Amino acid sequence: MAEKQKNTRINIFTYLKGDKFIWAIAGLLAVFSFIPVYSASSNIAYLYGDGSTFQYLVSHFIHLFLGFAIIYAVHRIPYHYFRGLSILMIPVVIVLLFYTLAQGTTIDGANASRWIKIPIINKTFQTSTLAAVVLMIYVARYLSKIHTKKVSFKETILPLWVPVGFILALILPANFSTTAIIFAMVLVLVFLGGYPIKYLGIIVASGALFLLIFGLTAKAFPGVFPNRVDTWISRVENFANSEDTEADYQIEKAKIAIARGGVAGTGIGKSVQRNFLPQSSSDFIFAIIVEEMGLIGGLGVMFAYLLILFRLVIVSTKAHTVFGKLLVIGVGLPIIFQALINMAVAVELFPVTGQTLPLISSGGSSIWMTCLALGIVLSVSAKREEMKAREEKEIEESESENPLDVLSEAI
Repeated sequence: MAEKQKNTRINIFTYLKGDKFIWAIAGLLAVFSFIPVYSASSNIAYLYGDGSTFQYLVSHFIHLFLGFAIIYAVHRIPYHYFRGLSILMIPVVIVLLFYTLAQGTTIDGANASRWIKIPIINKTFQTSTLAAVVLMIYVARYLSKIHTKKVSFKETILPLWVPVGFILALILPANFSTTAIIFAMVLVLVFLGGYPIKYLGIIVASGALFLLIFGLTAKAFPGVFPNRVDTWISRVENFANSEDTEADYQIEKAKIAIARGGVAGTGIGKSVQRNFLPQSSSDFIFAIIVEEMGLIGGLGVMFAYLLILFRLVIVSTKAHTVFGKLLVIGVGLPIIFQALINMAVAVELFPVTGQTLPLISSGGSSIWMTCLALGIVLSVSAKREEMKAREEKEIEESESENPLDVLSEAI
């Protein structure tokens, strides 16, 4: 009986390829997320429901279940296939972003076109999250293609910066924070990929100039197209001046929650600020974690993301191809960056951005695209394991050969 259970465990783990540490950390974060989501959802439950948070727990479970199904499916795909898929997906992503923007959804006159509704299942999907992953794969593909060549800036404009600029321009009117994060991650990736620094200066200057022109145009002609320029400016000004606004109210409640948590926290399910803090189960879930689990819980969550970062570096350095190395950094680093920004917002180190805490916050799009990125990373590490196992097998076979057999075969 014991032998049968042992074989069952072995059979289960043989289906999970890639870095086991990343599998374990992602699984632990997902399981852990049920505690703060269940606790923090009470605010939404009383505002928009009958007060029961069970339905939000079920919804979160479905999102995570589908997310880990994505991880499993993607990590079984050889990662070199993503080179060609990124080229095919760029036009698809552009069409989806254009369709999302063209919906013209507005809130208080500002563009809020971030989501599209998926037919049949009747769920919303934030297209910019998919665009971010696809774009990072595309940039990694291009950099791996030119890493042994000396290219001029002019040669890189059309194949590299035009797709990047076009996608960012489609995301910008409705979501400045996501645009800024993607742009920053692209810059980090091209820098690590060996792209000349002098060319990066031109790109940064061009991006700043485009943002300035866009902002001035939106302010001068507010009725031409819906945008959120006023929202961006007000958030930065409020962050600098500490004015009394909705965003400032969120930060204030988040800081109260963190202060109440202390070192050990008030206890699981005993948060008070969850009833007053907007977006407590998504954008500000870190504040609820610290309130209920204290500094210990907050540092534990931060340590988990830093551990993922450490494993990303390990997987990247062990990858056998330049594309594999850049792919891991390109899709993996934004997960850590987004997590750090979410936590920084909760403690008022950053203005309110609307970024969720990966694998912990409620919401489908963020979870699914985080899982897609992790699946790609695991695909790269799985290839490394496969090659290592093959090398070990060849060594064993060569060592096990009988010298007399070798001699007879030679004769």
